[in-house]
Amino acid sequence: MFENLSHVALQQYWWILVSILAALFVFLMFVQGGQTLIFQIGKTEDEKTMLLNTLGRKWEFTFTTLVTFGGAFFASFPLFYSTSFGGAYWVWMAILIAFVIQAVSYEYRRKPANFLGQKTFEIFLVINGVLGTLLVGTAVGTFFNGAEFSLNQLNQVDWQTPFRGLEAVLTFHNVALGLSVLFLSRVLGNLYFIFTIDNKTIVNRARKTLLRCSIVFLLFFLYFLVALLLKQGYAVDPDTGKVFMEPYKYLHNVLQMPLNTIILLLGVVGVLWGIISTVFMKSNKGFWFAGVGTVLTVFALFLLAGFNNTAFYPSNFDLQSSLTIQNASSSKFTLVAMGYVSLLIPFVLAYITYFWRAMNKKKISDEEMKTESHVY
Repeated sequence: MFENLSHVALQQYWWILVSILAALFVFLMFVQGGQTLIFQIGKTEDEKTMLLNTLGRKWEFTFTTLVTFGGAFFASFPLFYSTSFGGAYWVWMAILIAFVIQAVSYEYRRKPANFLGQKTFEIFLVINGVLGTLLVGTAVGTFFNGAEFSLNQLNQVDWQTPFRGLEAVLTFHNVALGLSVLFLSRVLGNLYFIFTIDNKTIVNRARKTLLRCSIVFLLFFLYFLVALLLKQGYAVDPDTGKVFMEPYKYLHNVLQMPLNTIILLLGVVGVLWGIISTVFMKSNKGFWFAGVGTVLTVFALFLLAGFNNTAFYPSNFDLQSSLTIQNASSSKFTLVAMGYVSLLIPFVLAYITYFWRAMNKKKISDEEMKTESHVY
């Protein structure tokens, strides 16, 4: 089946898969967003315990999706993996550390021999929530704004700054995307609390916090989106592979990829409806509308970055070192072999769905926390 596809078709297939994994990962970062809210919404130890236990049942899904995303990127586009992870390694080390302290914090927060104290691990969870989302969003911003690297004839990366990727924070458009991801995760975290916790005090606080987080998210996201459509983009000549700057490149992508544009619009509407239905109509199901909307929006943005003859990881130092889905991909043999492995993805998703539903059969309450054998 896969061996009958052209190399270009396989490259596009794998970019779609990577984009889906990225979209699912951003959605699952509602865990990180919820962690940033534990001191705002949880005013007592019992309330914080309920918040962290409803999040603690899902944090492993986020971590697993991040690892899967990295593995899929490595298998399908190894030149990106070696360029970004080998060049901008301070960014990725910071992200990795942020996620490691999350895992440690959930496991040791309530341990009897916790000599650091419970609050220390709660602060670690807030740090993970802020830095994890902000840095991931800022790093993805370089897909649209470029990074400071060059590649030699052996495709060895030469990073042009000693900050190794941290210089991305000096471009406000990158930071705007990072802040969008941070506040989107807080929006989703609030919606998740409302959906899963049976406590009127917590739900009322989450509704109030939701509105504030939504306004900030929309301001940064609208800035990012408008600036993206008006900026120059990194176009690729399909005949020669030469990279050049094209005015309004991403606006052209929106106009020339109508199906993807519809997906983007549906995603934005889904997020907005999840917020509106929860804040103004007192619904407790807004989490799913906003969640699906998040997946569609992030998926569409990744397609804007890589399809329609666009460099998905551009170099500001040397345009011709920019990475495209054509020059950064694995061989056809590898993509074919991995294509058959990708057929297992629906089974993995079914597994996640089954255990997700099993964990959320009933809402978390004070009574459950007092009788539950394993409490984070």
